[in-house]
Amino acid sequence: MRHDLVHGGSLDKMRAAFPNASGPWIDLSTGINPWPYPVPDVSPDTLNALPTRDAYQQCRAAMASVIGVPADTLALAPGSELLIRMLPQIISPKRVAVLTPTYGDHAQVWRTAGCDVLETTSPLSLSSDVDAVAICNPNNPDGRLFNPDELDAARAKLAERGGWLIVDEAYTDLAPELSLARHAGAPGLIVLRSFGKFYGLAGLRLGAIIASEDILRPISNLLGVWPVSGLALDIGKRAYQDTSWQVSTRARLDDARRRLDEILVGTGIKEIHGTNLFRFVECEDAHLIWRRLAERGIYVRRFSWSNQHLRFGLIANEAAETRLREALSLSV
Repeated sequence: MRHDLVHGGSLDKMRAAFPNASGPWIDLSTGINPWPYPVPDVSPDTLNALPTRDAYQQCRAAMASVIGVPADTLALAPGSELLIRMLPQIISPKRVAVLTPTYGDHAQVWRTAGCDVLETTSPLSLSSDVDAVAICNPNNPDGRLFNPDELDAARAKLAERGGWLIVDEAYTDLAPELSLARHAGAPGLIVLRSFGKFYGLAGLRLGAIIASEDILRPISNLLGVWPVSGLALDIGKRAYQDTSWQVSTRARLDDARRRLDEILVGTGIKEIHGTNLFRFVECEDAHLIWRRLAERGIYVRRFSWSNQHLRFGLIANEAAETRLREALSLSV
């Protein structure tokens, strides 16, 4: 399968596949903040020396404070995607209900582990019938939201039978009220968090798992003594402590999302969903539109499971907005 049908961000492959595309390329294929947290000057020690335990604890404490959880319910990792792949080494469900559509790695990881995977639009309704439920909240790619109280009720049902609710909160920095943080460490709850999406520094590779000690201990053993780079710990700590940047960024992303919606509606696209970091649209012959945009140097997200949907990330500047508007007017 082509890599663009699995994940976004493959700009190198797009350049190779469309060598005559208009430049410079505009990459709208990911849901990553195009205005990242400004990387401060860092001490050479963050690269010259092994990460210290103090640096780990300071970053963890800053992240826990923002999320609103006790620090000892959280373990840092080099990105939440790795944690998704590690979970089958920690818990052993036989039947797993996974929301569909959603981030594809969730179903793929459990299927590879030999589980019976049930992909469904209503996974919470299966809480009494399966051993684990995996969802994203907000969901990627369609932005669907789940009520935290309903999620916790499902967690309680699963926990009664030794099961697990796995909540991928990669985009919950956009809407902190959706988080299950207040239930951190509760039986049957595993929450995954990502730094790179909201803070716009996906290449830093920083994430976290929030869970009870019986989950955190084996995860930490697998991650080893230095699970996160010193650079990630330093920048992550500063970003999590910068609450004024977080507030202003939420407002900036909301404004950019509104502008993107105006472009999409203005070119005839009616069904628009998503979050303030990406827009999920319904259109006819989506793969053809994707190709026409790619030929004009604009990379958006398409899906193997639908020829009626595309996902657009936020646009970083007015010049890119103009190019997208013009390209869509010729493509839709």
